[in-house]
Amino acid sequence: MNQVTFRFYADLNDFLPAPQRQANLVCELKARAAVKDLIEAHGVPHPEVDLIFVNGRPVDFSYVVGPGDRVAVYPAFALLEVPAELRLLPPRPAEARFVADAHLGRLAAYLRLLGLDTLYRNDYGDAEVSAISAREDRTLLSRDVGLLKHGVVRRGYFPRHTEPGRQLTEVVTRFGLAASARPFTRCLRCNTVLCPADPARVASVVPPRAREHFEEYSLCTTCGRVYWKGSHYRRMRRLVDAVLATAGPPAGSEERP
Repeated sequence: MNQVTFRFYADLNDFLPAPQRQANLVCELKARAAVKDLIEAHGVPHPEVDLIFVNGRPVDFSYVVGPGDRVAVYPAFALLEVPAELRLLPPRPAEARFVADAHLGRLAAYLRLLGLDTLYRNDYGDAEVSAISAREDRTLLSRDVGLLKHGVVRRGYFPRHTEPGRQLTEVVTRFGLAASARPFTRCLRCNTVLCPADPARVASVVPPRAREHFEEYSLCTTCGRVYWKGSHYRRMRRLVDAVLATAGPPAGSEERP
């Protein structure tokens, strides 16, 4: 029998058509293939996969699937201790760093709002953003499954929600970032860490009404943007407080950025 049975667990089912979720999927094995290729043929990008068992034994992405194999595919579980040697995802770095594709500009700005190192340009091409992810060891954020399947991508995550505020809560929760957030410390435009600014130095770019009411300013030394705690700050503060209050330890699984 040239058949192989796959079973995807937990939130890996998000990538499957509804009728195939939480089910044993039997497919014909038409040629020799690595398990990584067959997993991605089902629509699941490899950066979301942390454990693979074939016939009850752990394997890596290079395993060549054979007739009759039963393949179980798991994400990274937050509440389950798994020996490091079995994990397929790279170890968690000391600091979470992201690169967002060209379609996630608002999410990128929100992550910067929390002080999280996030690269973004609205003209990033697929090859460029995947190369940045690999070269700088950043987690690639994308809702393009094909992009996450690029072979050079080691760290990647597919935000399930489409609304940027919910995406922010999802990413912060997924990666356990609430404790490491440093709100209002990065430039929303270019990602540079802000520094305190002398009011006299920035007076020429601050509206007169703001100069009348505010004495504390932050400056981006890269793009020259100036920040102060006006009405825009209050709106963003409400978003930050809501996200950090909602985001807690992941309930099911987490990738390690």
